[in-house]
Amino acid sequence: MLPKTPENILHKVKETYVVWLALLATVVFSSSACAFASRPAVVNPRATDVKAPTPSATEADSIAKACDLIFQGKFDAAGQLVKKAAGAGKPQQQLLEQLAKIIDQYEAIYKRRQSTREAAYAKQLSELEKLKKADVNDIGDADPNDPNDPNGLSGVLLVISKAREFADETQRQRLLGDEFVRQMIQKATDRAANFEAEGKWLEAYTNCYYWLTAIDPNNEAYSDYAEQLLDKAQIAASFEDSPCETSQERYQGIKKEMFDRAVYALSVNYVSMVNFYDMASAGLKRCKLLAEVMANLDSQSGKDPNEAPGEKKNGTFTPPDKQKLMAWSSALAGVEDEMKEGAAGFDRARFTEVFDNVLKLNNTIAQLPESVLISQFSEAALAALDPYTVMVWPKQVEEFEKLMMNEFTGIGIEISKRQGRLIVASLLPDTPAYNSGLDAGDTIELVDGVETKDMTLICAVHKITGPKGTDVQLTIKRAGEEKTMSITITRDKITVPTVRGLQRTEAGKWLYMVDEQQKIGYVRLTSFSGESSEELENVLLELEAEGLDGLILDLRYNTGGLLDTAVEVADKFIDGGLIVKTQPGPGLGKWPSYSTAHKAKTHPNYPLVILVNSGSASASEIVAGALADKEHKRAILVGTRTHGKGSVQGITHYPGGGAQLKYTMAYYHLPSNQRVESQEAMKKLGRTDWGVGVNVEVTLRSDELKEMIDMQRDNDVLVQAGRNGTSPELKKHTIEETLVSDPQLAVALLVAKSKLIQARALVSF
Repeated sequence: MLPKTPENILHKVKETYVVWLALLATVVFSSSACAFASRPAVVNPRATDVKAPTPSATEADSIAKACDLIFQGKFDAAGQLVKKAAGAGKPQQQLLEQLAKIIDQYEAIYKRRQSTREAAYAKQLSELEKLKKADVNDIGDADPNDPNDPNGLSGVLLVISKAREFADETQRQRLLGDEFVRQMIQKATDRAANFEAEGKWLEAYTNCYYWLTAIDPNNEAYSDYAEQLLDKAQIAASFEDSPCETSQERYQGIKKEMFDRAVYALSVNYVSMVNFYDMASAGLKRCKLLAEVMANLDSQSGKDPNEAPGEKKNGTFTPPDKQKLMAWSSALAGVEDEMKEGAAGFDRARFTEVFDNVLKLNNTIAQLPESVLISQFSEAALAALDPYTVMVWPKQVEEFEKLMMNEFTGIGIEISKRQGRLIVASLLPDTPAYNSGLDAGDTIELVDGVETKDMTLICAVHKITGPKGTDVQLTIKRAGEEKTMSITITRDKITVPTVRGLQRTEAGKWLYMVDEQQKIGYVRLTSFSGESSEELENVLLELEAEGLDGLILDLRYNTGGLLDTAVEVADKFIDGGLIVKTQPGPGLGKWPSYSTAHKAKTHPNYPLVILVNSGSASASEIVAGALADKEHKRAILVGTRTHGKGSVQGITHYPGGGAQLKYTMAYYHLPSNQRVESQEAMKKLGRTDWGVGVNVEVTLRSDELKEMIDMQRDNDVLVQAGRNGTSPELKKHTIEETLVSDPQLAVALLVAKSKLIQARALVSF
């Protein structure tokens, strides 16, 4: 997942009324089964064509052992073994020299990263020393709401957080013990309290607690309070209108019976015994936060005292009277006390009783719109089970289904928000936008006459997409040109490709070879949609026709998709045996489901390296975990531990009324029967072994991550057909520049080369 930066959080909070769709792009269950088959060892068929000197048995053994050490990330130990083999009076062998060169290249990458880290730390310390010369009491007081003020509190906290990130463990302890740093931390907590008193929860988070959690990520008090601030900010944002819908429209179609039926479905189908007590507690806690937020809105609204709650005034819900909200909150505390007294044996009936009491108390005291209360209570209650079990209310179903199918009717562009501006990040080939005159880098100022300045990305997508055959008018401004221009584009069905390469040409064709000489390919899979398997198959066949000898499969930031697609992708690289076992809940008649590999259409056994990180979730974990599992040992994983989702979701229409429930229905196990543990469950146990671990760990710092993403974005861009000479120059980067900007990819390439050397040594011997 992307980090919770202030910009990302603001984007999230402004769209709180929409089910957090990024979490919905997860594995959806569908069954498949076939007979098990064992898989014999296969040597890369093209490896026998390589002309290499024949090493002795001892040398071949040294090469194999050194490579095995590399595949565990132990480059230093591998280097020592290679030096020992070379210094024992044996003839210099080409393969040993190649392996030594790879180890030297890794050492160069390591030293370069260490050097840049030390330089970055020194720079932040220097900035900190300058700030220390200022009067502590004056820092940030000039404009406490400006997070970009380098002399403001947020600017100071930014310097401290960066210094902490670039520091080693000893330096971190020294930094956190610094008197100036301690004063700034105290100032941040005081400032957050002031923001909260004014009902500025988002400001309290983005200006204060975001930085506090970055400075001291192990401080649970900071993280818990930060989450509470975000909850309040999301509640407040849900009562704001957007260019796409009013706050009242947002809650249309939400009915109590939908949630009641969803709760029943969970009691029958959820992956484990439902903890209804935790669900009720979370729902009550959210209601008390709702009362607090609404009370603050009441104090700021200047509403007519005769105006009924729920009626519109100045674009927001009219909040109930503050005294009524306080009385309602007290009544909720009474319900909570009754729950605690009868916690033992708290079942679905008790949960329903609590939910009914909450609604009754609201009707008699606070009189909030019932749809608002149902939405807030249910969201918190379901989140108490896991982050992936959610209600999809009727107005959210269309967007949800677009995401799941990875297709929609639109114009074929990728958009982003940069400094508040809506930007065309890239065009998609063979789409209406490609030949329309629109170009990458254009700023979209109006969509059908509606300004985009305050428009969220989801709202912009909603405005730009629409029924096939209809028109949308975009008013754009191009860099270097003073006047705006209007472009009318007819919408069509768009299928977003999920397979990408290293770099896109002006014609839209991807370049897939990261090492042309050794024929090592690179393929990035962005999600697991219904088309992904076929897309990947076509690319693999194309690369193999060019003599592919090794492959790097990039699953970083791939949050998942369809289970069947994940199985199909894994099946391409193994010719038998188990891929994944899904273990459903304890309901009657529910048995594990086994997905196995087939021998037909299995691709050659060339070296395979898979890139993963904390954004690799769900289907990505199934593919990476299965191929690296000890039962297959088909792939080497490079990067960082995966997200740790560990579960399979199903979708049911049982709630009725057009609503859907997405719920966790099974856990998944790797071929060796190891369960992929969820991050949430492991954190509660104080453990860090969630998801799928890597063989070679390469953790990127924030500065490295930014550089990697920026360069990847440049390489991904597709511009308009026949762009003229007045358009901004398209930035593309060489393979060497790309590898320098992406240490994870650079190390993955070294691992792939080592695999080739190991295979050649074994074949030669």
